[in-house]
Amino acid sequence: MSQACLSCGACCANFRVSFYWSETDEHPAGHVPAELTVPISPYHVAMHGTQLPEPRCVALTGQIGQCVSCSIYALRSSTCREFEAGDARCNQARARYNLIPIQPDDDDPDSPQPFPSAA
Repeated sequence: MSQACLSCGACCANFRVSFYWSETDEHPAGHVPAELTVPISPYHVAMHGTQLPEPRCVALTGQIGQCVSCSIYALRSSTCREFEAGDARCNQARARYNLIPIQPDDDDPDSPQPFPSAA
């Protein structure tokens, strides 16, 4: 995880976090606390707060752009696990809060690389 994520939280307050209901603890193999979700279709739920016009995940603690954490980090949904720091969606959310874009870690071969700039 990028160190910038520890002080950001913009993704948790910009997008609807929806996923298949079986990721909740209402399913034997699920782990996301169901009481923190709201139904959005017969088969999908969203993290409470992220379905609102001004989204903010109920599990997000702290002040965006300062110091944040996820109160259910170990139990977070696949949607959160698959979100990538520094990708276009991440930087879109950061821009909404006037935060500078995250640059990929050049030392990490698995991190997304920026497009080369035209000289």
